[in-house]
Amino acid sequence: MLLSSGVIWRHREFERFRHECPDGDPDLQRAVFDHLDAALAWLEALGARPRARDTGNPLTTGTRFDTRELTALLLRAAGIEVRLGEPLRELPGDAPVVLATGGFQADRALVERHVTPAAGDLMLRAAPWSDGDGLRVGLAAGGRTSAGMGEFYGRNMPAPPARVEEHQFVALAQLYAAHATVRNADGEVYVPRTWSEIDVVQWTARQAGARAWYEVPDEHRAITVRERTVGDMIDAAVAAGAPCERRGGATSIEVVAGITTTLGGLRIDGDARVADGVFAAGADAGGLATGGYASGLAAALVFGRIAAERALGQ
Repeated sequence: MLLSSGVIWRHREFERFRHECPDGDPDLQRAVFDHLDAALAWLEALGARPRARDTGNPLTTGTRFDTRELTALLLRAAGIEVRLGEPLRELPGDAPVVLATGGFQADRALVERHVTPAAGDLMLRAAPWSDGDGLRVGLAAGGRTSAGMGEFYGRNMPAPPARVEEHQFVALAQLYAAHATVRNADGEVYVPRTWSEIDVVQWTARQAGARAWYEVPDEHRAITVRERTVGDMIDAAVAAGAPCERRGGATSIEVVAGITTTLGGLRIDGDARVADGVFAAGADAGGLATGGYASGLAAALVFGRIAAERALGQ
């Protein structure tokens, strides 16, 4: 969440949610749809200050927060110490536990097993501690994997030798595939199921070197995508060091698939339960957005609260 754009959103219509994520668990989707608004109000009651109450997409509704501000607020409200980099190898005692370690995108072996043989070529567009501890511990406790273990959320990013620091994960995302011809290293052209950036990045992740090339005609540089022009995004990639070629009246930019969160994980029920006394939320819980993408922050917020309540016996 800290490294994200901070937008927590849901679809305005549940039927649209089902259309966008057709293979996801409908009961989990319904919980997010029904409870997100109250969960956002809870955040504001804690003192969270919205930066915007608009997602920029007429099909969705939600709220944007400053992620550093929100992180600091939640830590103060919880009154707990957060220790990063400590591996979780087993359940800590007999008390109920909520697993929220962020998925397994930082573990090359797990990504190679479940997502793509090109796991070692992916750019990690996420915190380095999300390396599957929650998944391993949950399975050892008797849990099962969800649907969609091979799916992930991410963005195509400027390819090496470009340097991308974590504070640039949002700013350097290349979000103009629909306005380009997308090819792999063999020259094969991406044929879209949809022009969703999520579909494009998952295709890229399964190509040699997890690479693709976006060839953009000059006349498309002025097109605006999410408050930036295509030309702005290309120029930012070039400035970061991405390989770039001019071909006639077009620019070709090399991109690499960046993995942000895995969409598969532990299977949970409507109470966020994995096994007796074990609950999961955030990217440790899978199967909600299978076949598409929905707000990971929304699912984390809703099921994080549900998991806490059930763990406390409420």
